[in-house]
Amino acid sequence: MSYNLDLSGRVAFVSGASSGLGAQFARTLSHAGAAVVLAARRVERLKTLRAEIESTGGDAHVVELDVTDPDSIKAAVAHAETEMGTIDILVNNSGVSNTQKLVDVMPEDYDFIMGTNTRGAFFMAQEVAKRMIARSRGAAPGTFTGGRIVNVASMAGLRPLSQIGVYAMSKAAVIHMTRAMALEWGKFGINVNALCPGYIDTEINHQHWQTESGRKLMNLLPRKRVGRPQDLDSALMMLVANESHFINGAILSADDGFGA
Repeated sequence: MSYNLDLSGRVAFVSGASSGLGAQFARTLSHAGAAVVLAARRVERLKTLRAEIESTGGDAHVVELDVTDPDSIKAAVAHAETEMGTIDILVNNSGVSNTQKLVDVMPEDYDFIMGTNTRGAFFMAQEVAKRMIARSRGAAPGTFTGGRIVNVASMAGLRPLSQIGVYAMSKAAVIHMTRAMALEWGKFGINVNALCPGYIDTEINHQHWQTESGRKLMNLLPRKRVGRPQDLDSALMMLVANESHFINGAILSADDGFGA
């Protein structure tokens, strides 16, 4: 038996799409047939990604988004739906981090991480869910055959790691947030799940893996390797597929066994 996961006719909104995992998520959704909305603060980077997607026959639109600003969230979602149609899939991917001991964390450091990773993720999901719920109830135009929200958390939300404690706390909150959303919104045909990546080699951390400390960390991993953004493709597709009606409130680890 084989499956062909086809997202043709679906509109997917990807936050934090200007680089790393977000950019790869957008490519994957486009390859599956979805029209993708690329959202982030770095608009020029988004335009480059849009050109790449369009060169392969995909459909992409760029919107500026700052998830720490609720007005920016509302404007971005409204603009996206005006240009691309109603949103069927949200990949809630915006995130930030820093490296410091807990005793060194200042209020502004705490607010920086929590404001994006937890507060921003919550209000991003809320804005999209409000529109999905209205369509589900027939109170807003547009057909609705089920929504998919994927909150990108982290294996650090399941297993705290030294010197990124606040980041781990923020992602643990996203995991619990996912379960709460799944409980409340499932009756409207919205499936909310969390994807928890392990260590992934992206442009942000690529140089670190070449350093002595990076190599030491890699040697602590079960198979002494880090992942590639493409290694998350199958996990993402499982969570957003039209066929995934019964997967709701799941916390899916994709960390090569590090959290086992």
